Amino acid sequence: MDPASRDVSLKSQCQWLSLNRTSLYYTPLAPSPEEIAIKHRIDELYTAFPFYGSRKLAAVLKINRKAAQRHMREMGIAAICPGPNLSRRNTEHRVFPYLLRRVTVAYPNHVWGIEIV
Repeated sequence: MDPASRDVSLKSQCQWLSLNRTSLYYTPLAPSPEEIAIKHRIDELYTAFPFYGSRKLAAVLKINRKAAQRHMREMGIAAICPGPNLSRRNTEHRVFPYLLRRVTVAYPNHVWGIEIV
């Protein structure tokens, strides 16, 4: 359908949809071969070393860290690392009392320790 035969102008249609008119004319560019090669290399490294973050990948590939972050974000990958609050106590676990709190060790073999695995 050519623009002259439309009943409603493009400006009105964009206003109704809350779009910028420039977004209608935008055509995305294809990624460059260098970018594709970097993404393939990031994928290989991430498969071998999933704990590598953007800093390590940037150092290995000798690229900018922001570029490594952008590529990782576009590929949907993130380093495997411990999350926050790992030292916080689990409220569902039972807390055992410390039985030697007021005991003074007076002689050898007075207090024994054992590890139950």
